[in-house]
Amino acid sequence: MSINVALDGPSGAGKSTIAKMAAARLGFVYVDTGAMYRTIAYYVIGKGISPDDSEAVKAALPEINIELKNEGTQQVFLNGENVSDLIRTPEISMGASKVSAIPEVRAFLLGLQKDIAAKNDIIMDGRDIGTVVLPDAQVKIFLTASAEERANRRFKELQEKGDPSTYEEVLADINQRDYNDTHRDIAPLKQAEDAVLVDSSALTLEETAEEIVKVITEKTGKKKERRVRELMPVRPITKTHRLTHIKMFLYTFLRFIVLGLYHLFYDISFEGTENVPKDGGNVFASNHRSYQDPVFIALHTRVPISYMAKEELFKHNIFFTGLIKFFGAFPVSRGKGDTAVIDTSIEKLEKGRNLVIFPEGTRSKDGKVGPGKTGVALVAAVAQTKIVPVGIVFEGKLAFRKKVTVRYGKPLTPAEIGVKGTDPRSLKKLKLRIMEDITGLVEKDVNEV
Repeated sequence: MSINVALDGPSGAGKSTIAKMAAARLGFVYVDTGAMYRTIAYYVIGKGISPDDSEAVKAALPEINIELKNEGTQQVFLNGENVSDLIRTPEISMGASKVSAIPEVRAFLLGLQKDIAAKNDIIMDGRDIGTVVLPDAQVKIFLTASAEERANRRFKELQEKGDPSTYEEVLADINQRDYNDTHRDIAPLKQAEDAVLVDSSALTLEETAEEIVKVITEKTGKKKERRVRELMPVRPITKTHRLTHIKMFLYTFLRFIVLGLYHLFYDISFEGTENVPKDGGNVFASNHRSYQDPVFIALHTRVPISYMAKEELFKHNIFFTGLIKFFGAFPVSRGKGDTAVIDTSIEKLEKGRNLVIFPEGTRSKDGKVGPGKTGVALVAAVAQTKIVPVGIVFEGKLAFRKKVTVRYGKPLTPAEIGVKGTDPRSLKKLKLRIMEDITGLVEKDVNEV
């Protein structure tokens, strides 16, 4: 008999990300019902149909074919087109809330949802899974967080995708959707009487997933499989995507201009440039000395880079925020589980860009390499791609004509050192190797004396 887990909760509570992680740890199938409603909303809005027009929405249902496919992560296909990213906007979110209140829409999807649950051990997330879709589920969990925290998470996710929505707009959308979901006549959002409440407001991503797994194992006696401690499923990038010739030409042109300017401003030298891959989809892991580090690294990378930057930098003036986003930055929360940053990182790599990560998480004032965090190892292990260690060396503070050395180390891959998954032991092994290589590049001069 299959084990069914119903995971309900309000919009922005992190249900999808948490359900994915818990399913990966337990070997369950993850089913995102919200994506199904979003897909219907996306279709009707694209056809010029208002989600409020229930008769027009019902008439369009026979034209809709939805498929869920597991391609490393769950992908949603609408009439053969992958719409996984297109359905994650505030407009579609609000539209999904409206179409989900139409009884015929719910009936249209209910059969597909029940069929999946009957054939697999599943974690299904939504808003009425424990009360309507799977009322006999062995485990029911209600995952929530404060409206402000949920809005903050969604706002960062949208920023990373270049969406212009403001925090205030996202918070208003969250509050409106909460009201719509809890007051609709058909299957309103509510906690099932036998559901376990989990509040993730003060929990990291990993802590929340572990709490969910704990509830499931306690209630079902389901023993953790060997991959129970996998933090995320491995989904190797294909290396088939390339940036357009125009983008590459403009990047190359700009790179050589900036390279010349930096040679004038700094006494800068580069070592190990032969180690820089000619293609994209690679992770550059570097020590962190200054705000100039992403530029230093990019001066000899032939493909444009993206890089993680602390979210505080995106709260400066609009000009500064626009500038760092133009040069490939996207925000990451330090000290909290970010529900989108890993997916965003893999997306950048899959699109053919290189990704720069500073494992230390903060700048070093004395030039010494500090302990690294596991984020770089997690991204590399999920993508199963090359990691290029980088050492940036200069004394004191960065200033005019300061001597700066940028060293690119020999690339390595997770598979080369036996890392084929994302369990903590493998990630620690990979992180230590990366930090060891970075430290070797930074301390090269000392070691040679």
